[in-house]
Order: sequence, then C-alpha cells, then structure tokens
Amino acid sequence: MGSRACRNTPDHEGCADGATWTQAAVGRGGPSTGPCWRTGSAPSRRAALSGSDARPAKGGHSSRFLSLLDRQRIASLHRAGCGVREIARRLGRAPSMISRELRRNTARHDRCYDGDLAHARARQRARRPRRSRIGRDPRLREIVRKLLEDEWSPEQIAAHLRSAYPDQPSWHVCHEIYQALYHGGEDGLSRTLTAKLRTGRPLRRHRRRADVRQPRFVVPAQLIDHRPAEVEDRSRIGHWEGALIVGRMSQSAIGTLVERRSRLVRLVHLPDGHSAFRCRAAIEQVMASVPASARLTLTWDQGSEMAEHHLLAVMFGEGIYSAPPASPWLRGTNENTNGLLRQYFQKKADLRAYTVDDLLRVEHRLNRRPRKVLGWRTPAEVFAADLVAP
Repeated sequence: MGSRACRNTPDHEGCADGATWTQAAVGRGGPSTGPCWRTGSAPSRRAALSGSDARPAKGGHSSRFLSLLDRQRIASLHRAGCGVREIARRLGRAPSMISRELRRNTARHDRCYDGDLAHARARQRARRPRRSRIGRDPRLREIVRKLLEDEWSPEQIAAHLRSAYPDQPSWHVCHEIYQALYHGGEDGLSRTLTAKLRTGRPLRRHRRRADVRQPRFVVPAQLIDHRPAEVEDRSRIGHWEGALIVGRMSQSAIGTLVERRSRLVRLVHLPDGHSAFRCRAAIEQVMASVPASARLTLTWDQGSEMAEHHLLAVMFGEGIYSAPPASPWLRGTNENTNGLLRQYFQKKADLRAYTVDDLLRVEHRLNRRPRKVLGWRTPAEVFAADLVAP
C-alpha cells in the first residue's frame, strides 16, 4: 500500500509529479516515512496538510480537487465579475464545484473570495480530526476486543454486530476494526490483538503496484503471447508446462513438467534446494531422456527459480516462455496436474524426504491412469503413439 500514488493530497510536494508516497518521502525520513504520510500518522504530513502549497500539479491533477492555482484563478475571475458558469467553463470544471467552493470557503467577514485563504481552509478541513466509533464507544470497543481474543475475523465481527444489534447502526462497523487495530491511538484497540488475526501481521503489508514491477530476470523472458499456435490447439506433442510445488514454509520443492497434448508428467528431484542453478541442472537431467522431437517449448511462471531460462532454452527447439505474474490459468494443464500431485505430496510436508524412486512411482501412477480428456486412454499411451507417428 505504501507504493500507491499520492492521490489524497494531489498538490503535496513530491506527489504533484505523480510520484508514490515512498518516492516522495526520499530524503525526508526513513523507508517508513512515505507510508506514514499516506496514513496520516506522521507529524510531517499532518503539518503539511495545514499549510498551503503554491506548487501547481504538473500534467494536470484529479478533478475531485482544486489546487492552489485553481483557487487563485477563481478569485481573479470572480473579482473580474465573471459568473459561476463562466468560471467553470474557463477552468474546465463543473459549475456546481465552483459554486460549492465559493460558498464553503468564503466567510461572512471576508470582503471577497481569497484564493490563498480558501486553499488554507480547505487543507485544514481535509484533516478531519475525529475519533473512530470504536474509539468513542468503550462498550463497543470491549465487545470487539473480546471477539478478537476469540480469534474472530473483523468480517465475522462486523456481521455479528449487524445481526446482534440491528437497532444500533453506530455499531455497524467494518473496516474501522482494522483502523482501530493498526491506527487506534490511545482510545483504539491494543496492537497486540493483531496476533489474533489470520495473518498475524503487526503492520499492514505494503502492496506493490503492477505497473512498476521490477524485472525479475537479467535476460528478459519471452512472454506467453509469442508461443507457436500449435501450443494452444495441442495439435502435436512436445509443448511442456512447468512449475514448482513447494513444501512447508517454501523450504523444499519438487519440479513438475507436464506435456500439454498427452498430459504426460515428469517430476524433477530438488533435494538441495530450488535455486535457479539447481533447477536448471535438474530439469536438464530429466528432459535429457525425452527425444528432441518431443522437446519443443516450455512454459513456466516468472519465479526466481527460472532465472537461468536462457541457458535452459537450448533443451527446447522452439524456446522457453513465461506467463505473466499472478496468471496461473494461463498454465492450466500444469496447475491441474499439480492439484493431482498434492494427493501424494502434502503442502506441509518436507519434500526433501522424497527420493528419486518415490517420484518415479508417482509418475508411473499418473502416466498410466486413464483420463477422460484423452478418451480414457492413458498419458503414456498418447505420448508413445504420437512419438512414433510420422
């Protein structure tokens, strides 16, 4: 969440250039300064909200807000005798916004609308210093605290409050439970209660923005869109999908390879870890037993274990391709196969305990099991038949 663009205060210094909170905070504090500005928990941001920033936003700003420059232009046009609609036309804003601005930020004792003074009033009003419902109501706070102690989730607590107290709408809270936990202050909930949440996180995790995601590979990978058409229609064998299934705490893993047309499975033994070097060497060893005519493409996700994809590509005649992040459905054959493999390799197990013979036994079971999608033939039968076909 800390990398989200600074939209709450569009003319805040550093954010006016479209920077993120973290980028705007560079040189003004530690790594947590930007997220603290965003949540309003840092004194520097609270002080900044009360001031006026004469720097206009570059490249435009959100139509929801008026900048200092906008308010100065309104004041100038208003003094020149322009009406609300004419001012709105010149600024490219709605007449209702201009009318509301003149009404809200002009006091009775003011001679006329003043842009600088109006901007300071708007910024001060934007702070909205108020206590949350949980902070204001000790009885509600105690009920929420007890339910959190019983390891109820905030969603369950919110649903319970609505059903148990239908006549007290002020108790119908939802996201404010999280606010009371993470930003509660003196009247909020104890931060120690975060240990009772499913995640157990003492602080909220900052979300990464997809549009600023850093490349994971030194050598850029070919995206899945560039695969040959035969991969999609499964017209011939030789097109593989791969991934890792991981054990407890991601400390162990087994590589899985499945051929798209026949659904033939090959398992990759990784007893010494799943670094890029070890994964590449283990895949090369497994695929060396497959004829070159049946090694055409490999599609993997963008996990760090495939960082040496450019070295592994010599094993596949038509290259290696990467699926976009968080898109497992684009490797549906492999994902379905991994679900079948979980019958033998549990998620919380230490996968380093399995030997090469154990993996071969599981391969044998799956490759000789009739599949409905293959007309009740086995993957081994389909692969062997297509391998010898002209």
